[in-house]
Amino acid sequence: MSKNIQLAKQTAQRFILASQGLYPPRAWQGKRGAKSFLNQVRSIQFDPINVVGRNPDLVLQSRVRDFRPAMLDELLYTDRILVDNWDKMASLSLAEDWPYFSRHRERMKEMFGVPSEVVMSLAPTVLDQIRRQGPQCSLDYKFEEKTDWAWGPTRVTRASLEGLFKMGMLGVHHRVNNRRYFDLMENLQPAELLEMEDPNQSWEDYQRWHMLRRIGALGLAHPNGGEQWGGMIGIKTPQRRIILDELLDNGQVLAVEVEELPGDLFYFRREDKKILNRIMNEEPAREAAFIAPLDNLLWDRKTVNRIFDFSYMWEVYKPEAKREYGYYVLPVLYGDQLIARLDPEFDKKTRVLTVNNWWWEEGIQMDQNMAEALTRCMRDFLTYLDAGVIMYTNKLLKKGNLEWLGEV
Repeated sequence: MSKNIQLAKQTAQRFILASQGLYPPRAWQGKRGAKSFLNQVRSIQFDPINVVGRNPDLVLQSRVRDFRPAMLDELLYTDRILVDNWDKMASLSLAEDWPYFSRHRERMKEMFGVPSEVVMSLAPTVLDQIRRQGPQCSLDYKFEEKTDWAWGPTRVTRASLEGLFKMGMLGVHHRVNNRRYFDLMENLQPAELLEMEDPNQSWEDYQRWHMLRRIGALGLAHPNGGEQWGGMIGIKTPQRRIILDELLDNGQVLAVEVEELPGDLFYFRREDKKILNRIMNEEPAREAAFIAPLDNLLWDRKTVNRIFDFSYMWEVYKPEAKREYGYYVLPVLYGDQLIARLDPEFDKKTRVLTVNNWWWEEGIQMDQNMAEALTRCMRDFLTYLDAGVIMYTNKLLKKGNLEWLGEV
């Protein structure tokens, strides 16, 4: 067995960020740049809440300098390089990975494919209407009956569309805001892709593949349980540790010890060793970015806390009185540190971005390089939003070390 790699905490920080396209941020450009980022992480989490963009929009704006939300829609629904998928929760994945998820679709058929279940009992009607009329949303069907579903009672046609989507019979043709319009999968992707056999011949092959894929999405992975491992079939903590040992033994992953964290062992893909070599031979990055609440960087919040000394919780579902910070707060990255938290709000009608609040992390010292980087970051954020005006709340104006905002 190879010797574990020893890294200082700062090097581990830089490696995680670089492996996720954040060291430096916004280094890619255009749809080609977005595709390059997805080639690295393979999947990003989808969430429809739109305060300053949906989660995948925010993920991409921090990696792709000229990103606009319309660019993501093109990748999904015009170019069809990406697909709506189920990986770690609802996700956007590369279409080319479709064959690898056949086991997930088979599992969904076991759950929803029983003729007596609402999904299949309505399937002939749902599918026939799509064949005759083209892409449909749940409101295009006239059934008013409701059924119990994952998130609570919902219309039976919505449940049927959702189930057929999870089984791979339907795909998302396009969205209007966040409403999905479904079409037959064979109308959306080429037959040679849809008919391709699963490259993983056994369950063990699948589990090793998905573990390796998820490690790539995380950059540096800790074996302990957590939501960062969600969406992988049949992989609980005992199996995960066995698979990690197998990946280590066959050389597909390398083990890392962080000098300041004795007793903890982390893993990264061997193919990402080139990223580690690069960051150890480059000048430190001094750019800033606003990070999405469900960014790949934050999937494992325990590791973020250990490596970056930054504790983060998404408080969108907390009652207002119990929130420590705010409804939709974004971590702020500068160089290799998470230095602050931003509470933004964007009015799509007036095109006004309001900065509700800003909290510095303890011990952060502002200097000219940081101020200039934050100014560039905020300007790029305004461009991404197509915002015409930026405004600040009175409580924000009373805080210190925010003079750089006047330069935006």
